[in-house]
Amino acid sequence: MTKKNQFWRGVLLGALAGGAISLLDKQTREVMKENVQKTTTKVTYIMKNPGEITDKVKETAEKLKTTVKQVSEDISYITDKVEELRDITPQVTDILKETKDTFTKSDEEILLNEVLGEEEKIQ
Repeated sequence: MTKKNQFWRGVLLGALAGGAISLLDKQTREVMKENVQKTTTKVTYIMKNPGEITDKVKETAEKLKTTVKQVSEDISYITDKVEELRDITPQVTDILKETKDTFTKSDEEILLNEVLGEEEKIQ
């Protein structure tokens, strides 16, 4: 035998020995017995009802497909909105600057009129 085969053979024998030793504990044996019974019951059910299992797999696959499609549409929608925001942001910035300039000019004009108006009153 090659060394590679001997390695895997040793791993397998070690696993079997470890499993056998662990079964010396009564609680471990009981848990293993329950697990084997549950697994046997499930496998028997699957063997007797393959159509039902197939239908469940198909149904789950369809739900997954629908979910992926919905997520894809949501991502596309969000991407479009982000692009819109990128386009709108400079326009909003320009509008805000213009508004600020308008109000600032108005304030300056009011102050200038007040100062000029007071000078006219003084004369």
